[in-house]
Amino acid sequence: MSSEEYPLNNLLIRGIEINYLFVCPTKLWYFAKGITMEQESEWVDLGRFLHERSYFGEEKDVQIGPISIDFIRRGGVIEVHEVKHGKKMEKAHEMQALYYLYYLRRHGIKAKGVLHYPKLNETKEITLDGREDDIEKAIMEVERIESLPAPPRPRMKSICRKCAYYELCWV
Repeated sequence: MSSEEYPLNNLLIRGIEINYLFVCPTKLWYFAKGITMEQESEWVDLGRFLHERSYFGEEKDVQIGPISIDFIRRGGVIEVHEVKHGKKMEKAHEMQALYYLYYLRRHGIKAKGVLHYPKLNETKEITLDGREDDIEKAIMEVERIESLPAPPRPRMKSICRKCAYYELCWV
C-alpha cells in the first residue's frame, strides 16, 4: 500500500509502539492493553535521567498528535531528535524515528531525523526517503498485534532479563 493510499486517520499510534514492535511484540501487546510496567524499571529511569540531563536549551518533549519527540531543531530543515541510552536496539530506534518522519511528511512537513547516543558520544542521521513501505508495513503489524485477543508468545532474547515485563512473560 503506497503512502498516498494509506489513510491519514490511521496514524494514531505512538512512536513507542513502533519501537516496541521491533524490541518485542509481546511487550507491544501488553503496552497497548494498558499493562505498563515501566514505572518499576531502573532502565527506564536511567533513560529519563539521560534525556533530562542532555541537550539543554532544546525544545524538548514536543507533542504532535500521538507522537512525542525528544526534541526538535528548526533551521533550513526541521530535525527530529531522539535520545537513546545505547545501540543494542538500534533497529527499533531507527524505525521509531522513521515513523516520526513519516507522520510529519503525511502532515506536509519534511524533516530529517537524528538519533543521539550521548553515552557513546555518537549520532546517526535518518531520512525517510525510500523507507515509506517499511513504515507502512510496521504500522499494519502494530495494528495486527494490538488486535490479537491474547499476547503473542514471547521469545527469549538477551534483553529480556532487563525488561520491565520480564516477570509477566517468564515467571
